[in-house]
Amino acid sequence: MDMAPRPEVFEVPAGSELAAPRKPFNLLRWYAWVSLAIILSVAVGLGLISSRFIIDESIERDALLTAQFITSIADAEVRHVSIPNVRTMGELLDPRTDHSNLPGVDPDARRRARGEFLDHIAHLPDMLLANIYAPDRTVIWSSNPALVGKLIEGDDDLEKAFEYKMRVSASYHNFEQARAEQKFVTPPEQLFIENYIPLFDADGEQVTAMVEIYKEPRDLIVRIEHGLIMIWLAITVGAGLVYVGLYGIMHRAARLLTGQQKRLINNETYVALGEVSSAVAHSLRNPLASIRSSAELAQAFDDGPAQRNVNDIISQVDRMSQWIRQMLQSLRPLNDEAVAVDLPLALQDSLHTYAVPLARGGVSLDLQPLPAVQVLGHPALLRQIFSSLIANALESMEQGGRLRVEVVRHDRRNLTVRLSDTGKGMNEALQRMAFRPFFTTKQGGLGVGLLLVKRIMERYGGTVRLSSSEGHGTRVSLNFRLFTGS
Repeated sequence: MDMAPRPEVFEVPAGSELAAPRKPFNLLRWYAWVSLAIILSVAVGLGLISSRFIIDESIERDALLTAQFITSIADAEVRHVSIPNVRTMGELLDPRTDHSNLPGVDPDARRRARGEFLDHIAHLPDMLLANIYAPDRTVIWSSNPALVGKLIEGDDDLEKAFEYKMRVSASYHNFEQARAEQKFVTPPEQLFIENYIPLFDADGEQVTAMVEIYKEPRDLIVRIEHGLIMIWLAITVGAGLVYVGLYGIMHRAARLLTGQQKRLINNETYVALGEVSSAVAHSLRNPLASIRSSAELAQAFDDGPAQRNVNDIISQVDRMSQWIRQMLQSLRPLNDEAVAVDLPLALQDSLHTYAVPLARGGVSLDLQPLPAVQVLGHPALLRQIFSSLIANALESMEQGGRLRVEVVRHDRRNLTVRLSDTGKGMNEALQRMAFRPFFTTKQGGLGVGLLLVKRIMERYGGTVRLSSSEGHGTRVSLNFRLFTGS
């Protein structure tokens, strides 16, 4: 019987799923939606409050003027007719009391005084309907004769005006067919106003009559509409400016935060790589030195066939030593302070160093005139930038070509120098990987040249951009900050 242990099988319960990786929190997107919702809510709230305030204040003002006008007319007519024992117009308005409550008063005089007052009421501007109520809520006069003599019940505004002895105003956008007192001869077109204006006795304690006026003040409505348009337009523009301004500030802050996070991650990566690289370099230097010394001794005492192998050993050891130096240099902190560097001189030094390799490789140099300027940087590091880019261009043009150096932008603060070659170029995938540590397409390369160029440029406030296409060469743009002397 086979007693070999069987492998364990782990079963996943039905319906269970592996947790999907959570998407990173997008601060800018959340802020955009949340701030938009808050700003819109505040803007709409302010718009509604302001609109309601404008409408209420305008209607209240119109109602006050109407009440003052009617009261003034009533007082003037009473003084005009000079009827004995009559002190207020409200005592004359109910025709049912012509022969009862004021004995000795000529009914014709009373009717004439009442007629003049009602004629003023009937010809009020923008009026739709006018009703006058007795204290028992009976319509004693109306601009619509069909309402005269009707008893009005269930009108809250009318009851409020009689009970509290105060002026009551209300606005409507649609007249109510169910209300008996709203039988307009000419229906309103849009907004109309209802005013209840009490007329008191001579002591000012009892309401002797209630005047109800329905008006559609077209001039006031036009002014209200214009005011509302200006309010909503101002709120819309203001909300838009606030949103755009806050979003711009947040967008810049998010970009700075993202850049700081990337720099922090890169710094942590460089620190870790630097520690590992230092440990590896110190561990390799002594063995490499011993190997090279032994190879040199063998080279001195052996002139036989092994001489070629000894030379290979020495060259490979030298290449490994150079790798170690490049790796340590690329990962060490760049703490050198920025100084003024003569850009044309640094470029000429690098081109002079590579003059022989360029000529040997069949590469022609097209050097455009450079302005005599000073940039922020470090002389040795700036020469290293140009040397790395020239070396890359030389290696990409194995069959010869042309290296062009030119200034593509120059202003008071910045200078952009572009190095273009006619080499084999790179595709998009390789371009995205170009500035990553230890990525290289060269056989035997370490992949720290462009990384070091990028770190040096960013250390002194500059930038580097690379664009390339397969078969058409590569262009590297270096944007330097100019030294202004301050």
